[in-house]
Amino acid sequence: MSDSTIKYRAKEKLLRFLNWFILLVGAVVMIVPFYWMVTTSFKYPSEVITYPPIWIPTRITLANYQKIFYQMNFLRYFLNSAYISVTVTAIAIITSAYVGYVFAKFNFWGKNVIFLAILSTMMVPFPVTMIPMYLFMVRIGWVGSHKALIIPGLYSTFGIFMMRQFMHSIPNELREAAKIDGCGEFRIFWTIIMPLTKSGLAALTIFTFMWNWDNFLWPLIVLNTDNMFTLPVGLAMFANQYWTDYALVLAGSTVTVAPVLLVFFLMQKRFIEGITLSGLKA
Repeated sequence: MSDSTIKYRAKEKLLRFLNWFILLVGAVVMIVPFYWMVTTSFKYPSEVITYPPIWIPTRITLANYQKIFYQMNFLRYFLNSAYISVTVTAIAIITSAYVGYVFAKFNFWGKNVIFLAILSTMMVPFPVTMIPMYLFMVRIGWVGSHKALIIPGLYSTFGIFMMRQFMHSIPNELREAAKIDGCGEFRIFWTIIMPLTKSGLAALTIFTFMWNWDNFLWPLIVLNTDNMFTLPVGLAMFANQYWTDYALVLAGSTVTVAPVLLVFFLMQKRFIEGITLSGLKA
């Protein structure tokens, strides 16, 4: 074996080790806060504020979870978030797939101009549109209602862009062959296009659900009654002016994170495929 080959293999092993080391450090950085959140949610208040911190609870209690569900309105917050997130995600997925299909497979006058106009809305930060949207909600009487959260979320610029990019990778020959067999556009979309875009739909589902589940600022602005609050807004109400029960807050945070993790683990494989394949063809 030549010296150059030995040096190349040694360099390759070193790079592999560095890659694994960087990934390990990144994993630890992300896992430790999550571990602290979960373990602290089972601690007594005296152990939460102890210094140096106690990483493994000496006594485990479910009192924090019992308190948020039985003494606070946490279950209502959870159901509100679930209702809003599932509704918006389901409808936004369908509208994004329909519009993305039109821009990917149809040719019509002004197609590129309209698509660029839609994409340009992604460049406008939310604080710019926040006040006009709120004034509009006041005018139509939706302030304090979940309609102010659901209706604006039924349209997703990012979803349209993502599905359009993903559907570009589907051969046009499939659509032409289906037409020859007598299929209409509606049937082609549901029986051919949609099954082939499962990976993209899974990725978009996770993104859309997570954005709506974690949304804080807009619900804080438009909701004004406790029974209408979503989880992020409800958790913010756990903090008192002079003192905060961190074990209580972290118990609520643990329950809040659980559905997002569940959705991700159920769609993990499709999610990775969707992220990988959505940008293959522009």
